[in-house]
Amino acid sequence: MTGEFSLTSTRTVLVITLCVVLITGVIPPVGSSAEVPQSVDASVVSPEANVSESAYEEPAPERGDQYFEAADPNGNWISYTNPRDNYRSPYLGDGSGKICVTLLNEAGEPVVGESVPNTTVTIPTGDALTWHEYADPMTVEYPLTDNYEWPLDADQFGTNADLPQGDGYMDSHCIEFHGHSEGTTVEYGDVQIEGDHADDIELVGYVEQPNDDWNTSVDPIADAEPYEEVGGNWTYRSEKHERLHGQVVAVLQLDAAEGQVEANDGDAQSTDSGTEMESDDDRKVEDVDMTSGFGLIAAIIALSALTLARYRR
Repeated sequence: MTGEFSLTSTRTVLVITLCVVLITGVIPPVGSSAEVPQSVDASVVSPEANVSESAYEEPAPERGDQYFEAADPNGNWISYTNPRDNYRSPYLGDGSGKICVTLLNEAGEPVVGESVPNTTVTIPTGDALTWHEYADPMTVEYPLTDNYEWPLDADQFGTNADLPQGDGYMDSHCIEFHGHSEGTTVEYGDVQIEGDHADDIELVGYVEQPNDDWNTSVDPIADAEPYEEVGGNWTYRSEKHERLHGQVVAVLQLDAAEGQVEANDGDAQSTDSGTEMESDDDRKVEDVDMTSGFGLIAAIIALSALTLARYRR
């Protein structure tokens, strides 16, 4: 009777143990997480994330368009109507020219200054331009889209196989003048930047080409020179050049978009924190997996013990 009770008790204990072990092996411990951790992906940063203003794309006018003016039959130049173009009266000669400003974003793309409102660029001009409506001095107010009929009126940089000058997109804001006599010296002073966002604009330098058709195959940043190097003037001399024409472009660039860069750094830090959290969760899942494995091993041992008990009987 006692042996039978003992064997029955043994069976009962083994069965109960087996059930407990199986339940323990399948159900994870309370408070542990068996879920697969969600990874924190790094934010996808667009190419424009580190510029404070997107590029302004204004295609150059074509024949028949409002602002197309003329093109050289020999393919040496192309001209667009400039609302800030003046002809001297009296007209003293064929000397013509431009004084321009181009504003680039941090990626070197033309912009119109929407990110720097209430900011003014001033370029002093000499006695030769006192008659000009938009000179003495020349001023450019940003954003161009709020202050001028045609924000960008010149295609000063880049090349296009289908055009004698320019890459087909407007990039500068200029004043233009005609009617100077040979020997006249056109002068311009160093750029002055004033207004709410003056500190957000950097003067890169000047690109000057006196007494010649403007060569657009230049880089506005790489080829810009300090004011001391360009000299701040040119003189019309027909004995050295076929065409009495001179131009200068003051190249400005927006400073690095520090606020957006810092935001991106913050995203990176968040990503790092997310990675650390993911690693911690991985360790927790591994612990849960180890517990589940232990339950399975214990179940096998219990089954073996039950078989042995039957054998002994």
